Amino acid sequence: MCGETNDIYATAGTFADTHRLAIDAAAAVKSIEQVPDIPMFRKNTAAFVHELPAGDLANVDGDSDYVRVQVLTNAGALNRDQQLAVVSQLTALVAGAAGDPGLSERTWVLLTEAVPGGWGLWGHAHTNDEIVDAARAEIGRLQSGA
Repeated sequence: MCGETNDIYATAGTFADTHRLAIDAAAAVKSIEQVPDIPMFRKNTAAFVHELPAGDLANVDGDSDYVRVQVLTNAGALNRDQQLAVVSQLTALVAGAAGDPGLSERTWVLLTEAVPGGWGLWGHAHTNDEIVDAARAEIGRLQSGA
């Protein structure tokens, strides 16, 4: 439970609207992760679209029409069903944003977990327990109107 970040790498011009893709990718994983819809998670769940110049991406054969999506969560944030959903939904989202259904076969989604203490927010390297405590405190403040 923390929120997450997505980094989407593709050759420039792959996506018509990178800002919309970033919003949709962040929202997709936030939804799958099922974190509370509180400012802490809304402000700290993001996606970054990295457009690479032509020629800066290639497989062994020289093909450059691939996309790599790297999802970073805190340790243990996604169970197996959520992992499958993240990969499936982000692959479909990327292919749709590119207007290229075949891109599903050329999209790599990497799920990465930050080590305990390796999720930095507000200038502090948080453990999972600290993140949970911060979320509970924010929920309490929101419920009390403070």
